[in-house]
Amino acid sequence: MAFEGYQNPRTALFHVLFKGLAVAFYICCKWISSSFVIHFVVCVLLLALDFWTVKNVSGRRLVGLRWWNETDENGESVWRFESLDQQAMEQLHSKDAWLFWSAIVASLGVWVLFGIVAILNFSPNYLLIVGIAIVLNGANIIGFFKCRKDAKAKLQGLATEAMVSHLTPKIHNLFSA
Repeated sequence: MAFEGYQNPRTALFHVLFKGLAVAFYICCKWISSSFVIHFVVCVLLLALDFWTVKNVSGRRLVGLRWWNETDENGESVWRFESLDQQAMEQLHSKDAWLFWSAIVASLGVWVLFGIVAILNFSPNYLLIVGIAIVLNGANIIGFFKCRKDAKAKLQGLATEAMVSHLTPKIHNLFSA
């Protein structure tokens, strides 16, 4: 199997599968059907499956991160982040993380290239599909980069807190003697 050596081979497969299916269908759709509506619907469904899978499954299983955005009572957008604790994060496989990050960045790059081609070919209909793909892939990239940054900040905060709680009694004893 192509995903041997991964800690989560099924998750890794689906992480890549929906991205690949969306790209493959976008490339081959004109050979499959002449209806743009079918092209649009199938591509958007595959992109939505990819977005949901990355955001809710592969992000958690491959890199231990999850994000979501919600609107508070004032109408402000609020980012929420979850990450595994330090011990669980250390258990994650680096090969899984490499696949996760490289696939989401490469996918966005491919869709940007498709966008350039759609502009050069004066294909506004297909530029619409590409725009949706860029927005969904971009949202995942931004969300997971913010989530990773938040997880690192929390980890540094915990390390600082542990160091201070360890050193405070020693400093207290030093001056009280």
